[in-house]
Amino acid sequence: MRMSKLFSRTLREAPNGADSKGYEYLLRAGFIRQLGAGVFNLLPLGFRAVTKIETIIREEMDRIGGQEILMPLVNPADVWKETGRYYSIDREMSRFKDRVGRDMVLAMTHEEVVTDLARTEIDSYKRMPLLVYQIQTKWRDDPRPRAGLIRVREFTMKDSYSFDVDEAGLDTQYRAHYTAYFRIFGRTGLPVIVVGADSGMMGGKVSHEYMYLSPIGEDTIITCPACHYTANRQVASFKKSYHKAEMKEMEKVFTPETKTIEELVDYLKIDKKQTAKSVFMVGTFIDDTNGEEQSKLIVGVVRGDLEVEENKLQNAARANALRPAHPEEIAEMGMVAGYGSAIGAKEGILVIVDDSVAESNNLVAGANEWEHHYLNTNFGRDYQGTVADIASAQAGFACPVCSAPLSASKGIEVGNIFQLGTRYSEAMDCYYQDIDSTRKPVIMGSYGIGVGRLLASLAEEYCDDLGLALPITVAPMQVHLVSLVKESEAVDQLYEELTAAGIDVLYDDRKESAGVKFADADLIGLPIRITVGNRSLKEGKVEVKVRSNLSETMSFDLSTVVSETQALIGRLVAEIEARIEEKEWDGGL
Repeated sequence: MRMSKLFSRTLREAPNGADSKGYEYLLRAGFIRQLGAGVFNLLPLGFRAVTKIETIIREEMDRIGGQEILMPLVNPADVWKETGRYYSIDREMSRFKDRVGRDMVLAMTHEEVVTDLARTEIDSYKRMPLLVYQIQTKWRDDPRPRAGLIRVREFTMKDSYSFDVDEAGLDTQYRAHYTAYFRIFGRTGLPVIVVGADSGMMGGKVSHEYMYLSPIGEDTIITCPACHYTANRQVASFKKSYHKAEMKEMEKVFTPETKTIEELVDYLKIDKKQTAKSVFMVGTFIDDTNGEEQSKLIVGVVRGDLEVEENKLQNAARANALRPAHPEEIAEMGMVAGYGSAIGAKEGILVIVDDSVAESNNLVAGANEWEHHYLNTNFGRDYQGTVADIASAQAGFACPVCSAPLSASKGIEVGNIFQLGTRYSEAMDCYYQDIDSTRKPVIMGSYGIGVGRLLASLAEEYCDDLGLALPITVAPMQVHLVSLVKESEAVDQLYEELTAAGIDVLYDDRKESAGVKFADADLIGLPIRITVGNRSLKEGKVEVKVRSNLSETMSFDLSTVVSETQALIGRLVAEIEARIEEKEWDGGL
């Protein structure tokens, strides 16, 4: 490809809104252009990089027995209504009516559609195991798109779906994906860790996420340096201590200007562990059969030295969504913001109590009266509720496995795998006839990789002060050929020879200065740069640099440049492949 004909241009400065280095370089190097909030065009360089990522994904999915299919982005809402997700998913799902008034949706994922397919194609145990996958557009109307392709509304995803007769078969397919994902990310050059995760709207009981650790990530990853326990903070646990003592009589006390735990413990001269903190949320509950919505006040109670993890609270409450309660909503239920608690909770209020409170005694809690608290409150005696782990894990807390201090870091989710079980097959009547002639629900798994997000993460990982430096396996081209000579015939011939040998070449044949050409080469960051200048051409040589090590300059003879470039490409690919991890799932989170 000649740069003089390239349908994109480099930018000297990043456009407004480029809130990460990788995003900035993808814009400036001409890989992507924004159309709207969370919606992007892929230009030739970006499209070629994505195509190479998709090729790696296809090869690894085919390797574990996947068959590629393609399902539509536009779905009739009927299949989503069968599982109830048409009603339970909030405004991230875009709903509309077609010209005859039928409810339609833009697919966020394809569990419903693939289950609809499976119930027509799978009728017997003899048809399984099966694995299908697609690389297809998805739409989620995210309210806060950010960081370019990291968090978007329209995106391309590899999603695969497994079908088995029993849990053992699902485990086999899950293990295959677990390992295949490490190979995919390894071949692209992206370092990832795997963490236990929440299944969220997908359902199922076992889930893992593949995380690229990055300061721009929105997920917090909790890890134990000692035993390597790892989980997303949304589900991470930790070892808790309890404030045990003989129960005392509850006593109301005057506590002026103590709306926060810090103010309270300072006034009473006690430790935070001796308090029970109440967090007031409003949960949205939706009837899966008719879509009717109901709101309910939720009181989450944790010990005062801890924080509520909203995802855990939402799961414990079985709510479709959560938001902070307004003061007037709290007051309407007879409680007082800043001095509230679950004591005296009216019927209809959902109380969720962390085990740190349920297993402790004589805690100080709000009296639901302005500037008053209760001393010596005890769960079970003074108030009731559902006990669940709703506390947020933090760095420094004790590991649930080995008790060593936990660490926390930020990460970007680039892939996920779910054991769905019969969540969708039972809801959609996807049954098969077993060997004993009984009808049984198909056992399913779901597995996803965000293609654009993977490219964006690679751009974050492989960049420097000059621009991108993508690995050879995913870079849009392998070679950047820079011509600094006035007469281009010799360089034109070299371009043809490299291309004829199957090497992907971006040929800078523009009438620009050497400084502009080198700056663009650094910015685009193709793995190998071949520069032809007047002096080197007279000597029958070319200058060669590897983008990841610009301080080192090599010299190839014109007569052997093709073969030497092929050898260099092979070495760079081998370096990537040498870092691929062959990891297997150990059966746990």
